[in-house]
Amino acid sequence: MSPASQEKYCFPTKGNHDIETFLKNHGILTIKRYKFSDVKKMTNSFKVKLGQGGFGVVYKGKLSNDFDVAVKMLNPSKGNGEEFINEVASISRTSHVNVVALLGFCLEGHKKVLIYEFMSNGSLDNFIYKKNPKNTPLLSWDNLYQISIGIARGLEYLHRGCNILILHFDIKPHNILLDENFCPKISDFGLAKLCPRKESHISVSETRGTIGYIAPEVWSRHLGRVSHKSDVYSYGMMLLEMVGMKENILAKTSHTSEMYFPDWIYKRLDQGTQLGPDDDGEVAIEEDDVVKKMTMVGLWCIQPIPNDRPTMSRVVEMLEGSMNSLEMPPRPVLSSIRVAVESSSNVVSLVESSSVVSVVESSTSVT
Repeated sequence: MSPASQEKYCFPTKGNHDIETFLKNHGILTIKRYKFSDVKKMTNSFKVKLGQGGFGVVYKGKLSNDFDVAVKMLNPSKGNGEEFINEVASISRTSHVNVVALLGFCLEGHKKVLIYEFMSNGSLDNFIYKKNPKNTPLLSWDNLYQISIGIARGLEYLHRGCNILILHFDIKPHNILLDENFCPKISDFGLAKLCPRKESHISVSETRGTIGYIAPEVWSRHLGRVSHKSDVYSYGMMLLEMVGMKENILAKTSHTSEMYFPDWIYKRLDQGTQLGPDDDGEVAIEEDDVVKKMTMVGLWCIQPIPNDRPTMSRVVEMLEGSMNSLEMPPRPVLSSIRVAVESSSNVVSLVESSSVVSVVESSTSVT
């Protein structure tokens, strides 16, 4: 991307005056703006906490018309306002069933608040990690399959359906929200990058994303240029994780640091081992085909060279198409790669990629 186009969509901020200027210049003031006193009222003084992430805390709120909302209070110490701009600038440009809707914001002193539609089933990680087994229903393979298609459609929209290319850079189960019908919506655009559609590659000055989901080219430029294919990689790792958690594969591989999870699941697929038993240990043919399809698509998405990965449009086609039309993907070759990722406070050096359990269980975001 040219320096001029980067400056246009990656606005450096020094304070609220700069943020106000950005919001005005980009026509974002059409989104409803709330006073902080309104935010306190709608959250009943921040009474119900829904969750917490790298950029802030999310509370449940209610608008004056009794419409439930999720209220995200951003950490004042994070990013000098960049994450606030990223979220507002990116989501304000979107309108898609698989992307969370931004309903309003508050910018008052050091307080930066984002108000979203409320998603009653929370985030996908609660279901695939079974964080609260007593209160969390089991998702069927069909549920997971439909969720995987919905996420793919949402990403396809961000990459091709907007008048500007939006790269998310932090696709993972924690950032996929589920409504009352388990329709998935992509959320948390704090690390997003926006660039003109004519630009096929972008320049990033730092590693960004969550350990375990970061595409190889983001931290090692000689593997390829950073592009929309970086989101494809993160999506592929999440897809394989959905399969692995449902089958409890990750628990089986957690005892060895020599077994790289995609290698392990590729071997099962290549040997024709059935991938999708139900709770009774029986295997339905249709169910097994769904699991194989999700696995094969996931393996295609995590190819180390960006050009070898499908676009999200192609991913949707593969997921919705026939199993017989899918080609066996090449075997993953990242099992011996070690990566150095830089966090905001220190360098996490030589993170071993050979055990997905060790990296996926960490929700550390690096910017």
